[in-house]
Amino acid sequence: MTPHRLSPADARRVAVRAQLLDGSRPAALLDLVRHLTLLQIDPTAAVAPNADLVAWSRLGSSYSRAELVSALEERKLLELRAFVRPCEDLALYRAEMALRPSPGRAWREWVRANDACRLDIIARLGSAGPLPSRELPDTCEVPWKSTGWTDNRNVTQMLECMVMLGEVAVAGRRGNDRLWDLAERVYPDEPAVPVEEARRLRDERRLRALGIAWARTTQFPVEPADVGEAGEPAVVEGVRGEWRVDPSLLDGPFTGRAALLSPFDRLVHDRRRALELFGFDYQLEMYKPVAKRRWGYFALPILYGDRLVGKLDAAADRRAGVLRVNAIHQDVPFTEDMAAEIDREIEDLARWLGLSH
Repeated sequence: MTPHRLSPADARRVAVRAQLLDGSRPAALLDLVRHLTLLQIDPTAAVAPNADLVAWSRLGSSYSRAELVSALEERKLLELRAFVRPCEDLALYRAEMALRPSPGRAWREWVRANDACRLDIIARLGSAGPLPSRELPDTCEVPWKSTGWTDNRNVTQMLECMVMLGEVAVAGRRGNDRLWDLAERVYPDEPAVPVEEARRLRDERRLRALGIAWARTTQFPVEPADVGEAGEPAVVEGVRGEWRVDPSLLDGPFTGRAALLSPFDRLVHDRRRALELFGFDYQLEMYKPVAKRRWGYFALPILYGDRLVGKLDAAADRRAGVLRVNAIHQDVPFTEDMAAEIDREIEDLARWLGLSH
């Protein structure tokens, strides 16, 4: 097939439209998640938790954070490996779970050495679940070794492994604590889609949500950023790489708007893609020393039309009841209209959070 030839502006508009960040807003939370395929869970709430911030940036202040809690409780959405996904999408993962996948030899050997602990967790959940991880037995004979925060966190690491095996699942939350139960009590009883077909369908759904993506690129944990053979080939003027595009997004007028994005938003999550298509240089700087930050602890990317035009350094000071705006970093000079529309988004964010601006 002859590749579609796109200008950078064409590519950006495809990406913005696919992520439901253009002028037409989606109708409801479930419609949004089914289209995006996921909401990433992250505990950082300098402004708001990521899943809620992503929903607000699309739905606006009509979105209530209670909607996400309710959808999870009613099992219309489910939590799988730190992502909220439509419940019906689990069928695209069950066949791989049944193959007992593993990320490597060390993982397999550690689980094998601690199989008694795995069985103890299953027994405990079977009799008393759902339970938080701290109420599950740590009978591991070989501790989990890591140079990071997971060192010796045996139960949480075993639970993550058991999620991949399809044995346990997140049944809900008590505050910030995940409640674990046997997967058979949480997951819908639907037949698994065969592995190869499921991978193809996941690639197609991911491309529909991204609009334009590399066929192959650096692997991300859990959720890939590439789409294989999904869609149709494309060439973006002045940008390297083999691209795939959703052809249904190539035609029609584009109406943009201003939007404030989470640092984990899928429009900017792949930093290399954001740089190549949008010319947007961005890093999440919460782990950097204060003196080395350029944009702030939890700077929100600012979208205007089909361009990423700056970063908002803001924080929700809930004790004082205000959304503090420390700085607005302009990657391009804001026109008067741009500044006014972006300021309205900041005011709307404050209202949604129940804070003064």
